[in-house]
Amino acid sequence: MENNKTELSVNTQVLEKMAEIAAKEIEGVSGICKKAVDIKGAVKTKSAFKGVVAENVNGAIKITVYITVKSDAKVREVAEAVQKNVKDKIQTMTGTAVTTVKVVAADIDFEETASEE
Repeated sequence: MENNKTELSVNTQVLEKMAEIAAKEIEGVSGICKKAVDIKGAVKTKSAFKGVVAENVNGAIKITVYITVKSDAKVREVAEAVQKNVKDKIQTMTGTAVTTVKVVAADIDFEETASEE
């Protein structure tokens, strides 16, 4: 009898979109901050600015997320919640191990505070 094992391959752009959605679900995240990637990455992906970078290294996934944090949020708690949510969502959706989720608080959103005054 044949072994009907299937193999799943997910494009890194899809992983980046999944991570972006998962990060935005967290209270305290205002959005994803577009940060410049290295020159090699810009040539390879044809995009000089990315808010989420996903790498598939030997079958394991490494993700870096650049977030904009709301001014009244506790950065450490928000970053930890983003790490957990991104890891859980991607592992659940793909069945692939996520070894690293690096969260960079790259910007602070002061708009809400200014509009309330």
